[in-house]
Amino acid sequence: MTPGELLALIAAPHPDVAPLPPAAGRAAGVRVLRGVPYGVVEGGRPLELDLWLPGPEAQLPAPLVLFAHGGAWRRGRRDDMGVHTRPWEPGPFERLAAAGSAVACVDYRLSGEATFPAPLDDLRAALRWLGLRADELGIDPLRTVAWGESAGGHLASLLALTHTEPPLAGAVIWYGPADLETARPPFDPASTATPEALLLGAAPATVPGLAADASPVRQAHADAPPFLIVHGEDDVMVPCGHGEDLAAALRAAGAPVELRTVPGANHGWIGLGEEGVEEIFTASLEFARKVG
Repeated sequence: MTPGELLALIAAPHPDVAPLPPAAGRAAGVRVLRGVPYGVVEGGRPLELDLWLPGPEAQLPAPLVLFAHGGAWRRGRRDDMGVHTRPWEPGPFERLAAAGSAVACVDYRLSGEATFPAPLDDLRAALRWLGLRADELGIDPLRTVAWGESAGGHLASLLALTHTEPPLAGAVIWYGPADLETARPPFDPASTATPEALLLGAAPATVPGLAADASPVRQAHADAPPFLIVHGEDDVMVPCGHGEDLAAALRAAGAPVELRTVPGANHGWIGLGEEGVEEIFTASLEFARKVG
């Protein structure tokens, strides 16, 4: 047996054909499958996602929410929708599944592993895998809504604006960066030390073409799916102007968009009471269900 034959024999099954892990049952018949491999990157870690599937009373195939986590493209966990939602029981993804939507919480390569467009490519790979296994999972990939917070909101915006096979049904964007070209304190496009520079692999001002490709405001077009953009007016990390400018670009292109700016809310909804966060989550869930 040659080394190549031996490697083929002992290697883990490719995610396209690998058996799904066992599902854990939750309330209302919701099932969760954790750590499902969806992609293989040569020389890198396997890419995984968590799947939340609705209970037996749900209408199948179920619409899909693809969730991208935050963390400045540098850190973060796929099962984290932000500091306010961490103590919720049931958690936000279980709530989405209980309402009838499947949810895929997706890993993507962080900026310490690979630079843009790698994380966006990973979300595309997740969509491809979910489409391939759709019948087995009971999901409808033609009714996919991208939902992201912070850096994940940036990636969800780009995915919704640029993915065409198939096009997405909508996007829910919580306080996501939308412009990697314009100086907005604390962001300086000439600096090599910002999260944006680490994402691109260079100061954005020195790679203008790449910075434009990575800026959702530059990708708005008339055929974009419906967007819900929610942004805190007191955000000191990603100023509210990002959400406002993305909404303006979508409107100018003739695309459907709802913009909600939240008084008193900082990044991650810090400064907002629990009732306010619950209201934002409920409105986002209802939007996802309406367009998905």
